[in-house]
Amino acid sequence: MRGGRGGGARGGWRSWDEPSPNGVCLQLGEEGGGAESPFHRLAQRMQDLTGDRGVLKEIIRAGSGDLVPADASVLVKFSGYLEHRDRPFDTNCFRKNPRLMKLGEDITLGGLELGLLTMKKGELARFLFQPAYAFGAVGCPPLIPASATVLFEVELLDFLDTAESDQFFELTHEQQDRFPLQKVLKVAETEREFGNYLFRQKYFMDAMERYKRASSILDRPSAKKDERVKIDAAKLLIFLNLSLTYLKLDRPTRALAYGEKALELDKKNAKALFRCGQACLSLTEYERARDFLVKAQKVQPFNRDINNELKKLASCYQEYVVKEKEMCCKMFASLNVRPQDQT
Repeated sequence: MRGGRGGGARGGWRSWDEPSPNGVCLQLGEEGGGAESPFHRLAQRMQDLTGDRGVLKEIIRAGSGDLVPADASVLVKFSGYLEHRDRPFDTNCFRKNPRLMKLGEDITLGGLELGLLTMKKGELARFLFQPAYAFGAVGCPPLIPASATVLFEVELLDFLDTAESDQFFELTHEQQDRFPLQKVLKVAETEREFGNYLFRQKYFMDAMERYKRASSILDRPSAKKDERVKIDAAKLLIFLNLSLTYLKLDRPTRALAYGEKALELDKKNAKALFRCGQACLSLTEYERARDFLVKAQKVQPFNRDINNELKKLASCYQEYVVKEKEMCCKMFASLNVRPQDQT
């Protein structure tokens, strides 16, 4: 999503003007019978964010929580419109899974960056950007004409404050080792949250890389006993995430390895036992799978997932026994054939 400070956008999903008294929404291409342009009429009721009316905002639906911090990665739906056009020139609203975009890198449209910094999670807002805060005097031919004022509708679905994490990974290993533990734990949690987002979007390889980054910075041999407790609690969550991710990647051996790492930290952790059981089942190690799943069931006897996995194990084992029996019968049948009976 680029412009102003360098390029174009992909954004739009609805008409932007207020409903008329008869309930019909005024489209961008309609003049509405007045001498003023649609953008001019809209601008009269919008808040000036920059003091020069270069970026104007109207909140359609309020959000909640904190404002988006600088350098955050945001998850948004957006639409960009030109005046007198009822179709967006750019939109990501038809994508099933919009991606996280980093301010200043993926989003460089000056007005949009400023606007996002005024938004809260769940907020839906309209913005009018003058050319200096959008695509400039040149525009972005042939899509955006010269000196164009543009309208954006933006819905902020979520955001991650990744600034501290980004800064941390720019440090040398020696500098990272001197970083206060509390900040290291925060960076690790940010990376894990980023991995969780990628996992939900089914980008399993990318999620795995984020989880591994989080794990790598928690290796602190010189940590004191009270610090070790906090580090191990953070590592446990990451190992569980990695185990599940490797299962999704159909790599059960790695899934088992990380499940066992989690059990080293908490030998009665039901999720770790369950992941190990799933991995062993995928590896057709039925006895080990049963041991892990039974232990998980003892910790959480009414967990539906665990009980269903035990049923799946029983079915798989039964099929395995039947196939083994058939194979043995064929083998012994061939041994019982007399030489004169062979052709």
